[in-house]
Amino acid sequence: MTPRRILVVDDEQDIRQSLSGVLEDEGYLVKTAESGEACLSALPGADFELVLLDIWLPGIDGMEVLARIQEMPVGERPEVVVISGHGSIEAAVRATKLGAFDFLEKPLSIGKVLVVVKNALSRRALEIENTRLKGDTSARYRIIGESVPMKALRQQLSLMAGTNGRVLIYGESGTGKELVAHAIHAMSPRSGQPFVEVNCAAIPEELIESEMFGHARGSLAGAKEDKIGKFQKADGGTLFLDEVGDMSLRTQAKVLRSLEEQRFEPVGAAEWVQVDVRVIASTNKNLEEEIDRGNFREDLFYRLNVIPFFVPPLRDRKEDIPLLADHFLAEFTTSYGRRPKELTAEAYRVLAEYHWPGNVRELKNLIERIVILNPQVRVDARHIPLAGSRKPADRTLDRFGSLQEVREAAEREYILKKLEETNGNVSRTAELLGLERSNLYRKMRTLGIGPKE
Repeated sequence: MTPRRILVVDDEQDIRQSLSGVLEDEGYLVKTAESGEACLSALPGADFELVLLDIWLPGIDGMEVLARIQEMPVGERPEVVVISGHGSIEAAVRATKLGAFDFLEKPLSIGKVLVVVKNALSRRALEIENTRLKGDTSARYRIIGESVPMKALRQQLSLMAGTNGRVLIYGESGTGKELVAHAIHAMSPRSGQPFVEVNCAAIPEELIESEMFGHARGSLAGAKEDKIGKFQKADGGTLFLDEVGDMSLRTQAKVLRSLEEQRFEPVGAAEWVQVDVRVIASTNKNLEEEIDRGNFREDLFYRLNVIPFFVPPLRDRKEDIPLLADHFLAEFTTSYGRRPKELTAEAYRVLAEYHWPGNVRELKNLIERIVILNPQVRVDARHIPLAGSRKPADRTLDRFGSLQEVREAAEREYILKKLEETNGNVSRTAELLGLERSNLYRKMRTLGIGPKE
């Protein structure tokens, strides 16, 4: 293990020698400097993790040196422990405000010095790890694409990054609405707090109120203990209501009240719970049409739609397909421990010609399948399940990897044909197909068909 590097800065030679001997006995690698100027000259590129810094120095004093150290980048900036033979509360407070980890008075207690050094090094290691994790998070939720719609989306993100305004994200299934929600949270002042997701379409109506707001013991069948809901878990952070258009009117009313008052009442509870939550919602529905149909509350819509975002479908930004495909190739070859792969020009062409009803999610799943099933380093068109999508009829099924995909593609094409026959009238189309209108809407959403399509 590489020794931890420490710089001792003091104008007294005896102090420098004494501290160096003690710290070297503990396994640290120690260098010394007799002035502030010497300290600042020694720091660049030396990878010191800690500086023991005397306040009273000839030339540049310790406080000025401390202030300059704090201007260094986080990964290069050492922790600083200030030492002084003229200790005072005022000096200690000032040093702490400038960023010092601790303040030690002379004569120094060797035992205390070693404890403070250990704690200071531990904090620096923790800060560096936190910075790395934040960087990983930023990379994970990076918005990929150089098309005009994606550049506009990133610009909109940067403009509202420092706000707490509510956001409503529109887009078809699979376009990346959840990714945008995570990116908004990561760029917000709440980034260090919880990000809690609720999939409103996946939770049964009879359970969603309990899931959102929690419940008291005995308030529901089988409720043997109190349950904390998503709103409370997101306190201080962000609550993401995915597919909010599928929420029941009863739950919508309670969500509206919670947004207005920042408090709620768990199911069966007698007391209110106060929270501080930012809400981000998403939908693949036209909520204004849902309001006209009586399926969504107009007042809730205006509460959520403070900052609207629209995530375009992949077919409207096909110039981003090579970037996305390369990104997913690198991601999956790394996670599965496979050799790096590359797509040929013909493979890119096939991907560009496909209409992508499942959007980015479909592309991601396809690339994962390619990485798992194909050992080739160069991925050509023949290795892509979509390869027959624009070929003659006898090869149109080559692009599908399963019977389920064939069935879904056939259903999608048939529904689109009937919608075209009725000029987009969903009610009339539902009659022709022998379906309830709500069932057709659900089927369209599953197959990635927008109302206007």
